[in-house]
Amino acid sequence: MYFIANWKMFGDLTTLNSLDKVIKFSKNIKKNKIKLIYCPPSTLIRPLSKRLKKTKIEVGAQNCHYSYDTGAYTGQVNTRMLKSVGAKYVIIGHSENRQLGDNDKLINLKIRSATRAGLKVIFCIGETLEQKKNKKTNYVLANQIKNGLKSIKNKSNIIVAYEPVWSIGSGLIPKSDELIKSIAYIKSKLGNKFIKILYGGSVNSNNVDKLKIITGIDGFLIGGASQNSNKFIDIIKKTIN
Repeated sequence: MYFIANWKMFGDLTTLNSLDKVIKFSKNIKKNKIKLIYCPPSTLIRPLSKRLKKTKIEVGAQNCHYSYDTGAYTGQVNTRMLKSVGAKYVIIGHSENRQLGDNDKLINLKIRSATRAGLKVIFCIGETLEQKKNKKTNYVLANQIKNGLKSIKNKSNIIVAYEPVWSIGSGLIPKSDELIKSIAYIKSKLGNKFIKILYGGSVNSNNVDKLKIITGIDGFLIGGASQNSNKFIDIIKKTIN
């Protein structure tokens, strides 16, 4: 079971002190029962990697540039640079970045770069509220999977995170029957039954009891709630107990 903390644009060096509770908590968990991954801003990847070096917790990045090579891309960071400072994962295709211009073609280039660099990819997909109302959820998911994973033959380092755009930050989550159908549909389109499927979108300790029983969910991509160690631990406890 995966628990991935997406800190978004949050945190500084002093914030890392709050992770002591999570580190202590992780020591009492069976090694193979869960995977804990923190995806902080790029400014914190190196210091966080150092702090977590002797723990079971891994570190990822929130995005990357599409170029595998260095170049004249002011302000950008590529996958090799991320790996060099300790990242083992990278989130690609998050709806917040799609809204800023990450289309399926660009996302595909980023995934290619990440897999080439040896990073594991947390590939985000999901429909908007308008698409949901127009009953286009499956159409959108199918296209995002097809185009995002184009020419990716080895999908062993791909984790898919289903994040309905309308759910992120809204406090709303899909109805259980809708989520079961969406997860099953995603699995049918991936062509690899071993790919892990996560759910993301307003995950918190109040709704995780409903989410954890959904067939096919292998973990959660957690945003705002992961910024607070107590809330993050509560979500994990309620899921595994």
